[in-house]
Amino acid sequence: MLDELLKNTTYESILFLAGGCILLLVVYVLIVRILKRYGKNPKYLIPTDTVKKVSLPLFLILFSLLLRMQSLRQLLGFEEYTYWFKKASALLFIFAFTWLLIKVLRVIKYLILNKYDVAASDNYKARKVYTQFNILERIIIFIVVILAIGIALMSFEGIREIGVSIFASAGVAGIIIGFSAQKMIGTILAGIQIAITQPIKIDDVVIVEGEWGRIEEITLTYVVIKIWDKRRLVVPTTYFIERPFQNWTKTSADILGTVYLYLDYRVSFEAIRKELTRILENSDLWDGEVNNIQVTDSKAEYVEVRALMSAKDSGTAWELRVWVREKLISFLQQNYPESLAHNRIYLKKEGQGKNTKG
Repeated sequence: MLDELLKNTTYESILFLAGGCILLLVVYVLIVRILKRYGKNPKYLIPTDTVKKVSLPLFLILFSLLLRMQSLRQLLGFEEYTYWFKKASALLFIFAFTWLLIKVLRVIKYLILNKYDVAASDNYKARKVYTQFNILERIIIFIVVILAIGIALMSFEGIREIGVSIFASAGVAGIIIGFSAQKMIGTILAGIQIAITQPIKIDDVVIVEGEWGRIEEITLTYVVIKIWDKRRLVVPTTYFIERPFQNWTKTSADILGTVYLYLDYRVSFEAIRKELTRILENSDLWDGEVNNIQVTDSKAEYVEVRALMSAKDSGTAWELRVWVREKLISFLQQNYPESLAHNRIYLKKEGQGKNTKG
């Protein structure tokens, strides 16, 4: 059978096929060597593992071009299957090229995000960039995949004719789909709006539904919030467009912390003020910016005293607040016990006309 096949195959076809294979192999080797060379050189931005990520899509693209060679079909004796070879080549090229685009997009994302450190204390810009690229990556991948599927389907004559008929009646269908999928479309649009306007960012400290936590993940349709006790709160993206919420790190991470004390009227405000200063100056949690004692309210039974302090971020502010509260209460217990809030009871002794304090 092989001898018969070789008789029916011209030497020109064999040479053309061999030349094409060699050319594609040379192109593939050159691309891989260039990527490896630039990946090893620290002057260039290409990551060292880029070759592994793009080598298989590149190979599939070159292989799809090989399938279109007429000499290959002649050599294999499949000339009557020309249509299927070309169709397989087109579908393989669309699939491989889409895969390559996604890989290149992720390499670009890695190169850009690698310049920013979310774990840094002042990470506002890093969180902003991370949020934009995480959402935009999903949007671009979604669009690329949809376009690839559409191009692949439209390459078939039958489906193309059906598509023309569908587009002719797309007005009515669009209205029906719009009404039935308005929530899903609204959610996706909300995700795009969050990527552009950024009311929230990755690692933002927020209070949502009465829960304190950090933004852990943002997708096109939902947001994951890591609660302080390690629970996860999942809310739709539309929540952050339609409803009010607290964002403690919208513009910066630094924040003011407060400690409220309810004390007797005989309390020495100056003594508390000096003690607060001493506590803060001996703590690494305080950023040295704000330190104040204020009397914010007075009732019949007590006065409300607010200790105001600042910290570099909300987590540190929480630790500082509980530390200051403990130390101030201990200070009052040891030095000014009469300053702690208590109830007064006045008793009238029998046979006497004056009140005595008990």
